Amino acid sequence: MTERKAKVVRETAETNVKVELNIDGSGQFQITTGIRMFDHLLSQLAQHGVFDIKISASGPDQHHVVEDVAISLGKAFKQALREKQGIVRMAHAVVPMDEALAAVAVDIGGRVYSTIEADFDEATVGDLDADLVRHFLVSFASEAKINLHAKVLSGINDHHKAEALFKALARALDSATRIDERILGRIPSTKEVIEG
Repeated sequence: MTERKAKVVRETAETNVKVELNIDGSGQFQITTGIRMFDHLLSQLAQHGVFDIKISASGPDQHHVVEDVAISLGKAFKQALREKQGIVRMAHAVVPMDEALAAVAVDIGGRVYSTIEADFDEATVGDLDADLVRHFLVSFASEAKINLHAKVLSGINDHHKAEALFKALARALDSATRIDERILGRIPSTKEVIEG
């Protein structure tokens, strides 16, 4: 099987982002964005998706750092999956984090759409602007060319709600990107192509 890896570099007047991704990794990560809570959430993607992820990002404004990491990581997933031959394609996960519960469903079908239902009680989650959790998910889905539905089903603690979301995304992506031995070499679509 061809290695499912990608490297993306995004340099703008606002940020400098480098992403390395190995879909078939072991959950290793090296993540430095300058936003401690964001690093923590991104590490959940690697650990619970069993992806190897290296991210370095810098910039004076956390909105643009989070957005550009989402864009770069989404592009890396798209590139690493290439024509998407043999993948499971659709998957979901429901993940608890203490009192919080989050559900995520994905379709790696080239049709971009996202709906995010995640309310936070405070303006920040740790040192991360709470609204950037939603913005990350929307931007990631847009660049990865996936359909993403994410919802916090219950919870009290904002940290737990955000972490449950990222863990659920990790588990859903892990399942959706797996190779189905029954359809090796085939595109999982009646169109026989996944655009985007």
